[in-house]
Amino acid sequence: MGREVIAAAKAKEIEVVAAVDRFGGNDFDIPFYNSIEDVKESADAVIDFTNHTALPEICAFVRRTGIACVIASTGHTESELAMMKSLSEEHPVFFSRNMSLGINVLIDLCRSAYNALGGDCDIEIIEKHHRNKLDAPSGTALMIAEGVAELMPEGTEFVTERASRHAIRPDNEIGISSIRCGGIFGEHEVLLSRNGETLSIKHVAESRALFADGALKAAEYISKKDKGLYSMKELIAEKVR
Repeated sequence: MGREVIAAAKAKEIEVVAAVDRFGGNDFDIPFYNSIEDVKESADAVIDFTNHTALPEICAFVRRTGIACVIASTGHTESELAMMKSLSEEHPVFFSRNMSLGINVLIDLCRSAYNALGGDCDIEIIEKHHRNKLDAPSGTALMIAEGVAELMPEGTEFVTERASRHAIRPDNEIGISSIRCGGIFGEHEVLLSRNGETLSIKHVAESRALFADGALKAAEYISKKDKGLYSMKELIAEKVR
């Protein structure tokens, strides 16, 4: 993703002033560092596509420099999410588990479909990713589930495995199935099923470039904002306005 962001930035004539890669390796004509703590350059925004465990270092860097940040990594723990929320009380923070504009449109479509069906449906999410993805279910699948669950009764449960269950499916759950194989960039399909019919809403990522493009849009957006925690929901709403 780092390579994709650099390439997309170049195409948009956005300057990348520095990059961080803990494993080293620099075949770009920009300064590279092994740690964000070593970055000396000034910038409008930081884009993080690394790993949720890097969040403490990023928070420390943002607090030291005052630079806005875009968090595009996934798999954050509850304590890390709390850390992000705390940072946003002092600095502008943009967080999205998926930087695709299309995924955020999919969430809106799923919410509209759920409402149109009067909530009378079972919801299942099937997500597919490449064999090297570490977290399951994907952050995007959780993002979709959370978006629909806001409309459902309190106590709705996200179920990621049923092998240990021997019971009829209850109404207050959203099922999430994860597939890991090959080099799939990312596919998310939401099934809304009721007696006699099933509605399928699907998003397919055909290139990592779309995530880089979304992250750059987020960086441009957050660099002009005051402190607070922002997401694609606010960015899209502003674009619509």
